[in-house]
Amino acid sequence: MTVKLNRKALEHARSLVEKGSVVHDERDDWSEHAPSADDENAFIEKHGWDEYALWHLGEDAEASEETKGRFSFPYGDFRKVHRCGVISLESRAAQNDHDDIAKASKKLLDQIDED
Repeated sequence: MTVKLNRKALEHARSLVEKGSVVHDERDDWSEHAPSADDENAFIEKHGWDEYALWHLGEDAEASEETKGRFSFPYGDFRKVHRCGVISLESRAAQNDHDDIAKASKKLLDQIDED
């Protein structure tokens, strides 16, 4: 498993933050704010895998295409970036030695907090 930074997703997240599409929630809110499996399935059915990928900062190119297992480190609810999601993914990325994702998420968090 080789998870790398999904640069298109990072650009998407930055763009959303610039537009003000951010929820300034608290650190521990992600468990309640993260999309459910049903939410993910409905989003994929309506928008497709390319759009789904834009909501995840991690991508494993070795995993099968058009599977949820290919994508990791979600940061939003398919409408807005969630501060708590970015905090959660930064922590998990750092713990699992995904340094590029951890650094990118830290910069994204800084951008959110500048608002």
